[in-house]
Amino acid sequence: MARVRVVLTRTSHPGNIGAAARALKTMGFARLVLVDPKIFPDPQATALASGADDVLAAAQVCGSLAEALHGTSLALALTARRRDLATEPLWARAGAAELAAVAERGGEVALVFGNETSGLSNEELAQCARWAMIPANPAYTSLNLAAAVQIICYELRLALVAAPPAPSFAPAGQPATHDEVEGLIAHLESAATDSGFLDPECPGRLMLRLRRLFARAALEKEEVNILRGLLASFAQPTGKRYGSSLPDEP
Repeated sequence: MARVRVVLTRTSHPGNIGAAARALKTMGFARLVLVDPKIFPDPQATALASGADDVLAAAQVCGSLAEALHGTSLALALTARRRDLATEPLWARAGAAELAAVAERGGEVALVFGNETSGLSNEELAQCARWAMIPANPAYTSLNLAAAVQIICYELRLALVAAPPAPSFAPAGQPATHDEVEGLIAHLESAATDSGFLDPECPGRLMLRLRRLFARAALEKEEVNILRGLLASFAQPTGKRYGSSLPDEP
């Protein structure tokens, strides 16, 4: 549970921050991250935290979602709206299970919630590898922010409590962090621009499609390093030839 952070972006009402802190604490979580809150700290937040003052006091305030996701291996966005060019959605329970699996392997994970009125922007959603929906009444999906936080934290608590011990055999590679994947995307964008493949004045949806591809792939650290090494080699070729096949791994 210490590897889980709950991120609230551009929160308008301080009372919702306090109520969300209360929701975290009742489910055993303690890491609250606020991205550009309109009002914080505020007495209303403290009042609605209802005893979760320690969560509020330890809350981290960031200027951007990228800063809030620094070091994470998996971020799950919560939204009720279908988004163009996003990965396929999950129900909240399945999303919680994916987060629990990454946390069990030692990765940092994040739950990301948008503004009370407008929700998450497409740019914010693009920074999250997965997104989930709460299976509410399809004719009326509106949920208070703190209520949504309570539901997904409950699902994540169940998933973590029920998760079996990590297997004893050699694990898969470590998942790449948010920062590492963002670095790869920036490297790709720069290389595509330099090569003439991408017109920066008319980029279209290339980078969004690449983000979706990498979200589905769940890249590992070594894979990111390989791809960035390839990009660097294309920019500065050595002229050496090693054949068409890669050597066997040990």
